[in-house]
Amino acid sequence: MIELIKRLKLSYQVYNFFKKKDLQHNEKLYKKYGLNKKYYSSISSKDFENLDNKNIEPNIKQLIADPVFHTFSKDSQESLRDFNKVGYAVIKDHFKEAQVDAVNKAIDELIETQQVKFRYGNKKIMFAIHKSEVVRRMSYDAPLKKVLNYLVDGEAVLFQSINFVHEGSEQKTHSDTLHMTTYPLGGLLGVWIALEDIAEDNGPVHYYPGSHQLPYFLNSAFDNEGTSFMLGQKKYKDYEAMIEDKLKDYSLEKKLFTAKKGDILIWHANLLHGGEAHLNKSKTRKSMVLHFFERDSICYHEVTQRPAIMKY
Repeated sequence: MIELIKRLKLSYQVYNFFKKKDLQHNEKLYKKYGLNKKYYSSISSKDFENLDNKNIEPNIKQLIADPVFHTFSKDSQESLRDFNKVGYAVIKDHFKEAQVDAVNKAIDELIETQQVKFRYGNKKIMFAIHKSEVVRRMSYDAPLKKVLNYLVDGEAVLFQSINFVHEGSEQKTHSDTLHMTTYPLGGLLGVWIALEDIAEDNGPVHYYPGSHQLPYFLNSAFDNEGTSFMLGQKKYKDYEAMIEDKLKDYSLEKKLFTAKKGDILIWHANLLHGGEAHLNKSKTRKSMVLHFFERDSICYHEVTQRPAIMKY
């Protein structure tokens, strides 16, 4: 019975109804694209089938012309130049030790005072940005924000933060677009910040360069669109299995992001990535993930077919 209720679109619509403040911005966008929807309505990629699906393209040319670009190291500049080609960029040694230590201390204090809890397999701390000004300041770093604006060719708006302490996600390969989707496609960026050195034995991020150029694998890719009243009945493991098959079909090269404290990894909405196993349990795995939406995109969650709750 619980599973049936979870699949009912009406269940999410009732929840959304009471979130008008965080959802009503969508009504203007729905009108812009000719969608007959209320702020609480279900929404999925199927709603955009008959619309021009021109993807958002990073504006690398303007990024390079901005003075902020030249404040980064030569290696970081080269990585940013290649973003369109490979689907990710690395900015090295961006956050200095004192700032990183302050964030780690703030997270420890939030845990100790029980202002936050570990979720999703006791691994993730969600939305620490709403509990700590120190964490929030890192998330709103001005040079980083400028870069993100160019990479979504608009204004990048912070959607959520995820902090890891004892271990990483160890999540199988996926694209963020299935979970945090936009119209037009490509209006999302992932940002991963190393809050300590990350080696091959304490759960580094893995990714597949160039995979962002593959088709966007959404509900229709694994027969999970459902009906007008019900969500699809496929499980997330079905999506993971489908992605594993795609990786074999396209023969993509897997890379690990071993990082130094203060390094940043930025990835495209459609880049295939995941988390490696945490092999050395004597080590922590302190890091923070941020997700940013492009402000003028329709933002929603393809799996649950509900609009994203944006707390501007």
